[in-house]
Amino acid sequence: MKAGKIVKVGLISLIFLGLLAYVVYAMIFTTHDDGTLICQSVELVVDQEADKKFLDEKDIENILKKAKLYPKGQLMSSVNTQKIEDAISKNELVSNVDCYKTSNGKLCIKIEQRVPVMFVVPNDKDGYFVDSKGKIIQGGNYVSNLVTASGYIDEKYASSTLADFGLFLQNDEFWNNQIEQIYVTKGRKGEHVVRLVPRVGEQIVYLGTLDDYQKKLHRLRIFYDKGMGTVGWNKYSKINLEYANQIICTKRAAK
Repeated sequence: MKAGKIVKVGLISLIFLGLLAYVVYAMIFTTHDDGTLICQSVELVVDQEADKKFLDEKDIENILKKAKLYPKGQLMSSVNTQKIEDAISKNELVSNVDCYKTSNGKLCIKIEQRVPVMFVVPNDKDGYFVDSKGKIIQGGNYVSNLVTASGYIDEKYASSTLADFGLFLQNDEFWNNQIEQIYVTKGRKGEHVVRLVPRVGEQIVYLGTLDDYQKKLHRLRIFYDKGMGTVGWNKYSKINLEYANQIICTKRAAK
C-alpha cells in the first residue's frame, strides 16, 4: 500500500474514532442522572399563532398539577415523561405533545394545539368549535374573531363540508376578513343551503349548497373588484351565486 493511501486511511480512522468518542461522551454526560438531580424549572411551549389561542402555558400547568404530575422540585429520576405526555394528550384541544429532560435539571414540554376554523351553533343545541381536521371540540377559551356558522347543522356536516369551507376561508386573506357569519338552512330536498353575511356591505350572499364554493366565491370576488366600487356596497340586498356562471343581484328597496 502506498504511503498516501496509508495516511488517508489513518485520517479517516481518527475522524471516525473521534466522532464515536464524542457520541459516547454526549450519551454519558447528557443523560446521566445520579439520582439526586432536582427539577429546577419547567419550560412550557404551546405552539400557536397570536390570534388562535385555545390553550396557554397556565392551562397546561393546571392540567399537570391536577394530575399531581407537575415536576418542579421533584427528583428528575422520578419524573415520568410518558405519564406527563399522556395526561396532557387527554385534553381534546391538544394535537401533539413532546416531553423531555435536559442535563441541567430542566423539563421541556412542547405542545401543538388544534387549529379551530369555525364556531358552530346548531339549532337548539350548544355551540362547539371545529378544527382544521374536522374534529368537534366542545370546550375551549378561544378568543379570536372566528367565523360563526349557525342553523341547520349536524355534526357530520360540520366536521366535513363546513370544516373544509372554514379552512378555505381561514387560508384566504380576503375571505377571512370579509365573511362574518354563515347561516345554514334546509333546502327543498333536505339539502344544506348556505347564506353568507359579509363584514362590508349590507347584502346577504346566497351560495346555495357548498358544491363548487370556490368557483362561486371567485365569481363574487370578480364582481366585488369590478362592480361594487361603481354601484356601491349597499345597493343590493341579495347576491345569488347558486347557478353556474351567473350572479343574480336583488336591488335594495327604495326608502
